[in-house]
Amino acid sequence: MMNILETIIVKKKIEVEKKKHSKTIDELEKNIFFKNETFSLKKFLLENSRTGIIAEFKRKSPSKGIINNFLSVKEVTTKYAEHGASAVSVLTDEEFFGGSLDDLMEARINEIPILRKDFIVDEYQIIESKSYGADIILLIAACLSKKEVKKFSNFAKNIGLNVLLEIHNENELEHICDDIDVVGINNRDLKTFKVDLNHSIELCKKIPLEKIKISESGIDDVKTVKHLKQNGFSGFLIGERFMKEKNPGKAFVQFVEKLKQG
Repeated sequence: MMNILETIIVKKKIEVEKKKHSKTIDELEKNIFFKNETFSLKKFLLENSRTGIIAEFKRKSPSKGIINNFLSVKEVTTKYAEHGASAVSVLTDEEFFGGSLDDLMEARINEIPILRKDFIVDEYQIIESKSYGADIILLIAACLSKKEVKKFSNFAKNIGLNVLLEIHNENELEHICDDIDVVGINNRDLKTFKVDLNHSIELCKKIPLEKIKISESGIDDVKTVKHLKQNGFSGFLIGERFMKEKNPGKAFVQFVEKLKQG
């Protein structure tokens, strides 16, 4: 029986093949955003005036169901950007996360890096990401071979995109290559959905020193952010903590205020 990630990947490959017939690469490359210069994720993560937080816009998830399905992408992400987010993450998978490429374009109003959070299985999606305003693509080691990560990251860098590689365990350290800008460690096991920060901290120590590390999933409070920062992480991908609130932008502002209090 397939786990949720395997199910998503099978459906994603079918979805991408259909998209190739509805919009060609030439058409994607003519979109207004394709020739835009991208913002540097590394620069924004290390900037002192920023928080290191990659604040996420996510309507639902396979494990939690509907999180918040009534909000404007523009309104929420603008609040994130104005109050110190180092980047904004936007879920674009429709079937499992309720997102879309239109959400990505709405978030592009912000002049900070935008991560297209999806399941990349084809170079077509990388061109599509740039075409709809992304600065960063996510590559998930759990669903890609080392060869695919190297190929996709090189392709992305050649068209000006930043690359975030997500890993979950020690075996996936081998996926890290020269074209990876930032390595993210997902604290949540994709098979059991259990969150283990200590596992991530130990894994962080084994990542090459020159690579910037971010922590993903299960980050609910300021204390956790500070603990992770002390253990080698420069960034923190946080979504549900804000999106589960009636006003995610306000929740983000309050979180940042607590973070600044030291």
